[in-house]
Amino acid sequence: MAWQDQVREKFVDVESAIASIGSGQVVHVTPYTTTPMTLCNALKDHIIKAGLTDIRIDHPASAFSWTDPELRSALRLKDNYATPPNREACHEGAMDYLPVGIWKSWEIPSGFDPNPDVFLLPVSTPNELGYCSFGSGVWLSKTVSKSAKRVIAEVHPEFIRTHGENFIHIDEIDLFVEPRAQAAVEPPPPTSAEDIAATEAICTQVAVELINDGDTLQMGVGTVSAALAPFLDFRNDLGVQTELITGGVVDLVAKGVVTGARKSWHPGKVVGSACVVLPDEELSRINENPVFELYDFGYTDDLRRLIQQENFVAVNNALQIDLTGQLSAEALDHRPYTGVGGQTVFMLAAAYSKGGKSISVLPSSALPTGTTQRLSRIVPTLGTGAAVTVPRTYVDYVVTEFGIAQMKGKTLKERAAAMIEIAHPEFAEELKSEARRLYGA
Repeated sequence: MAWQDQVREKFVDVESAIASIGSGQVVHVTPYTTTPMTLCNALKDHIIKAGLTDIRIDHPASAFSWTDPELRSALRLKDNYATPPNREACHEGAMDYLPVGIWKSWEIPSGFDPNPDVFLLPVSTPNELGYCSFGSGVWLSKTVSKSAKRVIAEVHPEFIRTHGENFIHIDEIDLFVEPRAQAAVEPPPPTSAEDIAATEAICTQVAVELINDGDTLQMGVGTVSAALAPFLDFRNDLGVQTELITGGVVDLVAKGVVTGARKSWHPGKVVGSACVVLPDEELSRINENPVFELYDFGYTDDLRRLIQQENFVAVNNALQIDLTGQLSAEALDHRPYTGVGGQTVFMLAAAYSKGGKSISVLPSSALPTGTTQRLSRIVPTLGTGAAVTVPRTYVDYVVTEFGIAQMKGKTLKERAAAMIEIAHPEFAEELKSEARRLYGA
């Protein structure tokens, strides 16, 4: 039976589905790589043509541009990530940035509407029992679909199915539409030969010096941390308990490196909320694979659950780190650049875990595109108004291409000395001078 026949009177064209959205309503949209582009484009056209006003869009990690000039007077975007399509508007104050760092099972994070008027999402075709999957990303879809007043889904036959709680029944969806575009795809960021070399050096050190056989890992989606998995193929009995499943994990499962045999929570399973920036070949191997389980973001990122995991190692990127270990992964000075995501809770959980480690990774410097002025990513102090994503008290190790700085158990002077050791040599003397001024180091 064709899926259109399964949903019968719920199957409508995109324009008809969106026409029911009116002024003053709140619309929640699925995040990042599962942004429903067909529904988003239709809503954008509807807002402009119908002259709607006072629309609120709650779109975590939006991959759609809601801040184009023709929309700014009609809607208000609330997002917990300053993503590329809306980052400039965020810096101009034309987007409401919501810092979210607390996630609880089956709860919509505070600041987003708990009962949106409309929920827009993509799903797979229904199976013979009427269940659709959320594809490669559950995110908050299980929770939002239960609380939204109306649920509108675009159907993608190519979506994978996974174990866990990656499903929704057709009875829980009000309207179905056919897509005119694929769901959003986030291309990998451009990398220079220097960035690749730094990433390889950092990942090698983390894999050899800091990760042990039997550890359970969370690897963030940042440029360096997301590249870690391929460097772990000599390890044994690793586990994965994360929010975003990154490239290379599928191969580690196939090689018997990732078994989850020593996990305290979900033993034997690779658990996350979404798969990101994975090629179709890796997604096809996750499809219907019982090892891989996807759950609601609030479930995977609930600190109360994560701290139960022993030998938990969290590896995450930072944009900047100061000499004492204060790190910002979401902003440069007062301007949001990305978002908190689950980094704070995973680093806290790892720091509390018996046998665990919280590891922050970053290249020692950056050479912004189009410039010749190198910038140190290790700074004396974070800038005015900078967001502290992870406090220094929960950062155990910092790793750059120049080495590993152990922060746990060290005084401010000792921390500063360790950070200078792994800084880019071009900035070492300046950092030493600032360390003496600030801490007498």
